[in-house]
Amino acid sequence: MSAEAVLLLDVDGVVNAFRAGWYAAPRIVQVYSTADAYDYRIRYEPALIDWLRRLHESERAEVTWCSTWCSDAAVLGDALGLPGLPRAFTGPVTGEEASVAKFTAAQDVITSGRRLVWVDDVEVHTYAGKCAPWTATGRALLIGPNPSRGLRSRDLRRIESFLSYPQGLP
Repeated sequence: MSAEAVLLLDVDGVVNAFRAGWYAAPRIVQVYSTADAYDYRIRYEPALIDWLRRLHESERAEVTWCSTWCSDAAVLGDALGLPGLPRAFTGPVTGEEASVAKFTAAQDVITSGRRLVWVDDVEVHTYAGKCAPWTATGRALLIGPNPSRGLRSRDLRRIESFLSYPQGLP
């Protein structure tokens, strides 16, 4: 895919959230992580998954996993009904290693000349200062949702607006 923008997508606290449901109870699936040898409960908003699928398939943005789930992205994507999305990295990472891998992925998008939408409940706050030049020039949009609620419809509207203005928001 050669979309002009890349949406780096975290999972826990973004897609998987305790209160993920927007208008009704969230959907719940069990996903086995080979990295942790553990079966996780994923709570998600179906409308969010539908929106991510449409966004990726429209090629307005290349939706890319950027999460500690990257090593298990295929099984997670299958459980959520998402197409095979690219991954920012492939190996299992946690803690500081994951934090650095996520920031490096964001830097790589900017360095490639593509626009960045980075959605992460923790790291966008951690690296906000380093990303400030990107956001100030309209090259990036950072969204750090409330981790218990995940991405909300207002966040999707912000992303849609950002993608509609190639030179940055008016």
